[in-house]
Amino acid sequence: MSRFIQDNGDQKVENKIEEVIAPLREKIRELEKSFTQKYPPVKFLSEKDRKRILITGGAGFVGSHLTDKLMMDGHEVTVVDNFFTGRKRNVEHWIGHENFELINHDVVEPLYIEVDQIYHLASPASPPNYMYNPIKTLKTNTIGTLNMLGLAKRVGARLLLASTSEVYGDPEVHPQNEDYWGHVNPIGPRACYDEGKRVAETMCYAYMKQEGVEVRVARIFNTFGPRMHMNDGRVVSNFILQALQGEPLTVYGPGTQTRAFQYVSDLVNGLVALMNSNVSSPVNLGNPEEHSILEFAQLIKKLVGSGSEIQFLSEAQDDPQKRKPDIKKAKLLLGWEPVVPLEEGLNKAIHYFRKELEYQANNQYIPKPKPARIKKGRSRHN
Repeated sequence: MSRFIQDNGDQKVENKIEEVIAPLREKIRELEKSFTQKYPPVKFLSEKDRKRILITGGAGFVGSHLTDKLMMDGHEVTVVDNFFTGRKRNVEHWIGHENFELINHDVVEPLYIEVDQIYHLASPASPPNYMYNPIKTLKTNTIGTLNMLGLAKRVGARLLLASTSEVYGDPEVHPQNEDYWGHVNPIGPRACYDEGKRVAETMCYAYMKQEGVEVRVARIFNTFGPRMHMNDGRVVSNFILQALQGEPLTVYGPGTQTRAFQYVSDLVNGLVALMNSNVSSPVNLGNPEEHSILEFAQLIKKLVGSGSEIQFLSEAQDDPQKRKPDIKKAKLLLGWEPVVPLEEGLNKAIHYFRKELEYQANNQYIPKPKPARIKKGRSRHN
């Protein structure tokens, strides 16, 4: 009997020990996984070929895809972002890699770092964000650009400015080539962004002429793809989100306005080609395949398989009627042109948005498309 009691007691002790140890074992397994994190495949570069690259706004939509490209090409990448519109989720798969560093920093403050190249992408780029805080947008595009040019001068780095097709405003020339000076309202609802980028370009060429800083300027046209903010107020994200949620697709004006949309991987390849070229004058990076806003809405409805109606609302102030890049210069001097078909890119973006909606639903948050905050008129088609 005493033997039975002893055995029974030993079993209870063992069970208790197992209850304590089991969670510890699980924790150890989790820690082991974190220490053996697998990164995307990275090309090996010799020290001579490997560059130290700074990307401002590198946790944003375009910046994070550029980060992926440069990391996989074997370079050392430092991402600087204030997370106003960027998200850590976009680059977290690189955290811990020996070639990667993420810094929470606002470019309106000086930055001291040794680099070979600077991709200056930091700036709110969607209407709700830059109209919500126009002064911050101006500061980022002026003071932030001055700080990055100052850094480039100090360390002898080459700087690429991510400018925009918005420097052409509501163009009177079609398609738009790099020699066109633009047609911009300097006090309109979007002036903080449009004029901020125009000033940033002026600063780049002033530093090039006076201080000998090597600059590259990319005038980026409408771009879409995974990691776009779903509620950023731009036409691609608005239409996809509305179609997925069965809501009316909102078209501002008659829908005859035209845009040309490029997939994000095409843009990233263009940015890298421009940075590594000898072309110091501005270069358009966009897709010359032009579509009306109404055609685009109908295409997204079809690809999503949505029964959403198309709702026409009053046209926005300063909304460009036509936008299409002339990319002869990029083709000739960079050997670059878009290669991803529109429907293929849209299907990838739609797949991403579906996943994001699932993620948001699990976290008890469903985003709604946001019109830009404009006192007169409505959100523009971007």
